[in-house]
Amino acid sequence: MNHYELAKEILDHVGGSSNITQLNNCATRLRMNFKDESKIDLNKIKEIPGVLGAAKKSGQYQIIIGTDVSTVCEEIRKMGQIDEAAAPAQKVGKLDSLMDIFASIFTPVIPAITAAGMIKAILVICVLLGMNKDSQVYSILSFIADAGFYFLPVMLAFSSAKKLGCNPYLAVMMGGILLHPNFAKMISAGDPVFFLGLPVKLVNYGSSVIPIILAVWLMTYVERFADKVSPKPVKFFMKPVLTILIVAPVVLVVLGPIGSYIGTVIAIVTDFLNNHVSWLVPMLMGAFMPLLVLTGMHWSFLPILMTSYSTYGYEAVMGPGSLVSNICQGAASLCVAMKTKDRQFKQQASSAGITALMGITEPAMYGVTIKYKKVLLSVMLGGAAGGFYSGLMGVVRYTSGTPGLLSIPIFIGENPMNVVNALISCVIGFSITFLLTWFYGFKETENDKVASPGYNKQEEESGLKSKKISISSPVNGNKVNLSKVNDETFAKEIAGKGMAVEPVDGRITAPFDGEVVTVFRTKHVIGLRSNEGAELMIHIGIDTVELEGKHFTVHVSDGDQVKTGDLLIEFDKQAIEAAGYETVVPVIVTNTGDYLDIIPSEEGPVKSGQLLFTIL
Repeated sequence: MNHYELAKEILDHVGGSSNITQLNNCATRLRMNFKDESKIDLNKIKEIPGVLGAAKKSGQYQIIIGTDVSTVCEEIRKMGQIDEAAAPAQKVGKLDSLMDIFASIFTPVIPAITAAGMIKAILVICVLLGMNKDSQVYSILSFIADAGFYFLPVMLAFSSAKKLGCNPYLAVMMGGILLHPNFAKMISAGDPVFFLGLPVKLVNYGSSVIPIILAVWLMTYVERFADKVSPKPVKFFMKPVLTILIVAPVVLVVLGPIGSYIGTVIAIVTDFLNNHVSWLVPMLMGAFMPLLVLTGMHWSFLPILMTSYSTYGYEAVMGPGSLVSNICQGAASLCVAMKTKDRQFKQQASSAGITALMGITEPAMYGVTIKYKKVLLSVMLGGAAGGFYSGLMGVVRYTSGTPGLLSIPIFIGENPMNVVNALISCVIGFSITFLLTWFYGFKETENDKVASPGYNKQEEESGLKSKKISISSPVNGNKVNLSKVNDETFAKEIAGKGMAVEPVDGRITAPFDGEVVTVFRTKHVIGLRSNEGAELMIHIGIDTVELEGKHFTVHVSDGDQVKTGDLLIEFDKQAIEAAGYETVVPVIVTNTGDYLDIIPSEEGPVKSGQLLFTIL
């Protein structure tokens, strides 16, 4: 299926281009919002050849395509008018909103940064092959590459304006003001500069990140004010004039220096970590990158990465660790493919493994590694080991790009050992992950097995049935299957199997006799272990972590022994729903892999203490 056909298939299952209110893409995903969500068929979208996965997160739909996503996105735009200004306001949590802003501002400029970084890498290779740095060819290619970083404020001005909702051309003008040659001359001269008696701090804003974002943020409010106070007959010129005359001085006197200071602090912290504990951040990134990607938290590092690129010309925060992590995802998937006897799963895992080695990890993550807790742990340990070596050797990434074997050139720089050490870190991560997965992480489950000599299904099943455990509902309400929960982690049983309850009150009680393993700091999740060894997670609501414990009251502590029916947590259902959050309560067996199966009861009304599901 070519890009046009793929785009057409996606449009057919989202209600057409007229239903789209927002469309953009990151490195591997289409990110979309719609007028009428009842027209969206996620299940059909997931079945389209070329679509690696699809999910809805905090009001936004994400369709995983892979590295061809930008071409598919462009094909969709060609097929009809998309009125992005008509996007309805989605009520999402502050954290999700912040991640979405970061993604929307920084993702569009990544191709320019990638191009600039790759040209620099090519220049390094050319110099190693004998090119003279004083030659005109080198000089021209050098300033071509530098332009991608120097004019970063102008590019970020445009993407920020598109996301925050102000005139993008006025925003670009603000970026140009910060980089104007006359202002650059004032900086070079070093003499004090004042505007109406207010000191203008002489800051070089070339390649900066934070100042222009703050400037555009201010512009969104000033432009509305200017629109309100400008008389209609003169609004055409008075509105933009007022906007610039207010925003520019405030930015030069106040916001610009503040943004520069924030960027300096980020650079200092990054520099300190690189110089004193260079192994720490790559090790942590190598270990926890799957969880960061799963939750979308990796977007929060974009300002740090851009600041590092513009300050040093490279970054060591995410690139080295994410490279190793992606390779480890591939190693685990390939190992599972070799061990499993299920032909269909073998094909799925092997394909996902190869794709992960190339840098696209979603098929491996959602299809293989997150399904098995020990496999995921193997990936994280291998990633930590490879990341530790990478950090110890000072590996850096010179430009953005999806880390994988195909994008190894982004690690080529003036130090020829940088790319060599990057490859060694991949070998370390791959080897450790593969061995851990083989000997510890992956064991055949009932569904993976096929009939073979010496395998007696009835005999094994009868032995496992002795572990039958009944799990009661922890809350009054209506039972629903996990597939109906509006969260990919639960709906796809990534965290484990179980069932959910739509509560009618705010009392969570113990579903069995056992122990309180952990109560999350944010009080919305509690982990329990039954006397028989079943490990249970009760998760109150969707995205309620953002409430930071507000509207929750906990009545137990870690290590407490509880009996069936004991009160564990109370929550204010009405207040949580009024804040815009769902209160459905998924009840998950986190050690699902230790059992034969989880058998849910029929959907419908349930009272606290009545059967919710059975563990076999």
